[in-house]
Amino acid sequence: MSTAKTGSIVKVHYTGRLKSGEVFDSSIDTEPLEFEIGLGMVVPGFENGIVGMTVGDTKVIDIPSAEAYGEVRDDLVLVVPKAEFPPEIDPEIGEQLQIPQEEGNPVIVTVVKKDDEEITLDANHELAGKDLVFEVELIGIN
Repeated sequence: MSTAKTGSIVKVHYTGRLKSGEVFDSSIDTEPLEFEIGLGMVVPGFENGIVGMTVGDTKVIDIPSAEAYGEVRDDLVLVVPKAEFPPEIDPEIGEQLQIPQEEGNPVIVTVVKKDDEEITLDANHELAGKDLVFEVELIGIN
């Protein structure tokens, strides 16, 4: 029987939870996730957890934040004067915005604080700094 390894294209069903038990993502009611191990298409801890599994195996993978979306980085939090926003844009707390970059790829930021003078934007991934738990089932290997 084939074993998942670097270079394998795998299909998995998964449920992702925070340590609190809160589900943040799942493929159970959709198509399984398909990716090639070794290409960095998923977070490292998830990818590494699939290695060695065979079709039909189920497993719980505990992923520390460093092997998931990383730690929260203060340098990705930016305070911008409200006057620098176009007058027609008045973002609300929790709203996500796309900020264009010189190299062309926009950065997604979340409005985390605002007052009459400033708006605080956070470019950290929403799961940064969080340890994750995935329940996975390996459905297929190509």
